[in-house]
Amino acid sequence: MSKLAAFGTKLLRGAVQVAQVQSISGPGLALDTEDVTSHDSPGGWEEVVGTILRSGEISLDIVYDPKNATHKYAANGLLYDLVSRTPTTYTLTFPDSTSWSFSALVVGFEPSAPVEGALTASVTLKLTGSVTLA
Repeated sequence: MSKLAAFGTKLLRGAVQVAQVQSISGPGLALDTEDVTSHDSPGGWEEVVGTILRSGEISLDIVYDPKNATHKYAANGLLYDLVSRTPTTYTLTFPDSTSWSFSALVVGFEPSAPVEGALTASVTLKLTGSVTLA
């Protein structure tokens, strides 16, 4: 079993890599369950069935460049996607070329401008629909 460094992980919006990403967290995939325990459940143990798959969110920390095509408020930029409220296709590609593709809405964009630091932003994507794991 190989072990991988996270360096080199990419988030693509369509076919274009989102620039200057420092860290990526998520998505937190999950399965909801429903209790189906009954009086005749074997041994009195709880029984559940799987119901809805939850796709979760992705959080990005970026070195924010207001003029960068993948950041700005113009077609194909994250800020544009937030304001337009339109799901966009993204692909998360790991260093071993494994990828997860999904549709998502940009639901958060929070810039940070500390006196002694870089201009950065925290971005949140909310997945919608299925995730293709490849």
